[in-house]
Amino acid sequence: MPWLSLRVQVAQASADALSEALLEEGAQAVSIDALEEPQAWVSATLAPEVDGARLLARAAARCGAHIEQPSVQPIDDADWVRRSQAQFSPLQVGRLWIGATWHEAPPGGARVRIDPGLAFGTGSHASTRLVLGFLEQTMQGGESVLDYGCGSGILAIAAAKLGAARVDAVDIDPLALDVARANARANAADVTVQAPEALPPAGYDLVVANILARPLIELASELTARTKRGGRIALAGLLASQRDEVWRAYAPACDMALGGREDEWIVLLGVRR
Repeated sequence: MPWLSLRVQVAQASADALSEALLEEGAQAVSIDALEEPQAWVSATLAPEVDGARLLARAAARCGAHIEQPSVQPIDDADWVRRSQAQFSPLQVGRLWIGATWHEAPPGGARVRIDPGLAFGTGSHASTRLVLGFLEQTMQGGESVLDYGCGSGILAIAAAKLGAARVDAVDIDPLALDVARANARANAADVTVQAPEALPPAGYDLVVANILARPLIELASELTARTKRGGRIALAGLLASQRDEVWRAYAPACDMALGGREDEWIVLLGVRR
């Protein structure tokens, strides 16, 4: 069965919230076009077995967006490849270069190759770029790093390329674990990929979690407990409007700060007390 392309018109002010809601409801990837216009186009890639109309209705109800002109169309294999390659451009973040297997990498630096696929994380989303920036600016080499909700494994692989002594990556999605393992092997990155319950009882110098606001709040005690005293934590996948509620969840254990913002997406940083 072919994969599906969902495309819907929405007010620009609602585009980010609908994008997040679509990911929460199970979309594999989401992009936003024409942000400079009063109306924006939100596009999502859906697995073949997904009922696109039902998923869109749930997402719209979740975020309160009024949607216009929705369409769900099959994507044939050739279109999928062309669309993926056209939409995914290489990314340079300081020492880090992120690109696909068909891109030519510059010499030197820490190079990470991630092809668009079934798990979230190619560097094309603002939240991923914000955490990549945190890792690039923070890491000196020799750190222990936990990537919680690893998706494609991009953050864990980047940490390994930046000199981490130990990198663990976890996700609750078995498909994401398979993808992250394959990407780590393809990048010759020393990353241990496993389910969260398999993690050893250890603390980490750096903990990163690029998921969504609600899971971040629910995981606050787990993630802070996994961060060594004096260690740092980076929380992403949340909108600026969700800053305060996530901040409050981590403030009892961490000194919190706003680490950066791109469009409506932010990263929160904490130092474990």
